[in-house]
Amino acid sequence: MYPKPYLDYLVQFHAERDYFECHEILEEHWKSAPPAERKQVWVALIQIAVSLYHHRRGNLQGALKMMTNAIRLVENHQTDLQELGLDGAKLAQLLGQRLADIKAGIPYSSLNLPVADPVLQSEYRRACTEQNLPLQRNSDLGNSFLLHKHTLRDRSEVHEERLRQLELREQNRRNQAES
Repeated sequence: MYPKPYLDYLVQFHAERDYFECHEILEEHWKSAPPAERKQVWVALIQIAVSLYHHRRGNLQGALKMMTNAIRLVENHQTDLQELGLDGAKLAQLLGQRLADIKAGIPYSSLNLPVADPVLQSEYRRACTEQNLPLQRNSDLGNSFLLHKHTLRDRSEVHEERLRQLELREQNRRNQAES
């Protein structure tokens, strides 16, 4: 019933606390739709994860910016959140409290999304069981890879693609110059 990337996001969010991976999963899902059909509710969920990633790392400015944007989107997309099996009103309340915590400099703590739909709860439980994961756990604040993933992950494919695109542009310029 629910898209697999969304379930994968929820598993990463609650069971692994890998907010960077949450961002990667949902961004790819969001971008897979034609631009005119891209739903902003996915952006809200991405921004929640990014805010928590920043908060956990102590980047309060990044956390504040992302959480502020996420709250605005959550407030404006309550129906979409309900269709995704979440309690949008409770989510807005939780995010508002987290925003206040960030502003007050209160250190990061794990946050759970308020899943309201029993079908989503069941699908999520099954996904965790299949991966031999708990339904939720607190963030491992001692896991430096999890905390700093954006700087520690393998980016060789991205760099290779950038070089390939640069070479293509150069080839196109040479071809146009010769024409």
